[in-house]
Formats: sequence, structure tokens, C-alpha cells
Amino acid sequence: MAVVRNQVVTDEWVTFPGGELEGKRPKALCATCREALKRDAAQKSASGVSRPSGVSRPLCFDCYRADLARERALKEAGDLDTASDARFQTQLPFEPVNQTRLDTLKAERAAARASASQGIGQYADKRRHAQIQARHALQAIAAGLKQRQLAPAMRSQAMASAIHAAELQLPEAWLPYVVSR
Repeated sequence: MAVVRNQVVTDEWVTFPGGELEGKRPKALCATCREALKRDAAQKSASGVSRPSGVSRPLCFDCYRADLARERALKEAGDLDTASDARFQTQLPFEPVNQTRLDTLKAERAAARASASQGIGQYADKRRHAQIQARHALQAIAAGLKQRQLAPAMRSQAMASAIHAAELQLPEAWLPYVVSR
């Protein structure tokens, strides 16, 4: 088993100005304290002299409030449901619909469909519908066999017979669209 070692953190609690109250060291600093920290770091690097390690700065009330705001924001970010409808509703509508362009596109599509159904195109559409109906018929046979709760060997034999009947009745070019093996 792994041994967990507790690390003692020095200066976890710091005093408020006046020395009467203590609070946890904030992870976020206010602008004034950040500037003072930068100034202290610059002086330390320039002179090589620093504060004794046991002495800590008093806790600024603005830093305490900034840390509370940070904790609150982290909690709210953790509770945010990014897939909710309410989150996406603030982004809608994306842009207004160009109604004249939409009407033009609909008219062009209707004209293209009308021209496609003229001549040989009308037979292609009928062939596609017939292939779909043949596939649905085979699926209905398979569902009926499954509903009867036949033994798997009998079910596969009956399905093979239905597929063979389809192969005899349908053109060979249709089989890939009707029967999947």
C-alpha cells in the first residue's frame, strides 16, 4: 500500500491588519498587493536581501474578497451545464433568414425535380421505390420469423428461402439494394 505523507504548509493562515483575525492565504491577490509583491521581488533580486521566511504579509481584505470571488466563479463554472438549451438560446437567432433567396432556392429545386422526373428519370424513381418496397418485404419476413421464436437454425433456413425467392423474382442488379449479406 502507498503511504500518504501529509505536507505541512507554512503560512497557510495569515492575519488581517490589526492582528485580531486570521484567514486562509488567498490564491488570488488584489491589484495593490500584486504590485507590492512585484516590488518586493524586484528589491529582493536587486539587493539579495529578503524577508525572513517565518514572517508573512498581513491579509488584505480586498485579497480576501478577490479569493472569495475566485472560489465562487470556480464553483459556478463547475456547475455550468454546457449542453443546456438555455445556454444556446442566448446565441439565437444566428442571423435573419434571407426570405427572397430561400424562395429562389425552393423554386430552383422544384424545377430541378420536375425536370428529373421527365423522360427516363420517372422510371428511375419508380425503380428506387420498388427496391425499397422489396427490402421492406424481406424485413417484414425476418420480423415475423423472429416473433415466432423459431430455433435459430430454422429461422436462418426460412430466411434463406425468402432471399432465394427474391433472387429468382428480382433483377440481379437490384439484389445489392434489397438483400444485404
